[in-house]
Amino acid sequence: MSRKVAFLGLGVMGFPMAGHLRAKGYDVTVYNRTPAKSKAWVEKHGGRAAATPSDAASGAEFVMMCVGNDHDVREVGAAALSGMGKGSVLVDHTTASATVARELHAAAAARGIGFVDAPVSGGQAGAENGKLTIMCGGTEADFSRAHPVMESYARAVTLLGGPGAGQLTKMVNQICIAGLVQALSEGIAFAEKAGLDPNRVIEAISKGAAQSWQMENRAGTMAKREFNFGFAVDWMRKDLSICLDEARQNGARLPVTALVDQFYADVQKAGGNRWDTSSLIVRL
Repeated sequence: MSRKVAFLGLGVMGFPMAGHLRAKGYDVTVYNRTPAKSKAWVEKHGGRAAATPSDAASGAEFVMMCVGNDHDVREVGAAALSGMGKGSVLVDHTTASATVARELHAAAAARGIGFVDAPVSGGQAGAENGKLTIMCGGTEADFSRAHPVMESYARAVTLLGGPGAGQLTKMVNQICIAGLVQALSEGIAFAEKAGLDPNRVIEAISKGAAQSWQMENRAGTMAKREFNFGFAVDWMRKDLSICLDEARQNGARLPVTALVDQFYADVQKAGGNRWDTSSLIVRL
């Protein structure tokens, strides 16, 4: 018999991630706050839809979760734990705080349930193609058990430390991206003002030290001012607020991150809440 897995949260990331589990032969039950999403997933992939997180988690060996924020993690996570059996493992793919990861780990441990905080990077395309990068925090035992399940939709799955380490690593990821996107925006805007063809400039410099994922995948659409895809500004601001909150607690200095966060606020004021993060260039 195939192993039972529940997937809670069928947004732009969760929907395809759960689909990869089904394609790998897992017995998958899904839950989403909007039942129509669950219905659409079952129609496409098979499996079963549950009315509550607790029902979805009942009898599952692994419960994967990908929701919105700390509040959602606490609410849906608590409901999932109430339906999970001793010895099962809860894996949270939400980008949330390290604090809520540690809280959920403690709550799970009290019930004899494993927990791994496992935020992802790679965006919607990575989820659809099964090529996500997953940063994990938890015990070696819980990680080892959940690793093969996560490999269903990932190209890299790494344990970085104890509970919360996955979330802290995702913060580093977002801090690095924020600075890169702003620098790329300024470079392209500068090229335009200088009378250069930005596409030819990018083609030239992308073979050297300036090369980055953002340059390879976003420079062309930035030059065209196309932003109706990818990782939304609203989501990035949520992530950067988590980074800045953590920095206030641990004493890290994030001057560029704080500045770029305010630049994203300007994009939101211009109506770009759902634009891709590369829309930073509109400010310039």
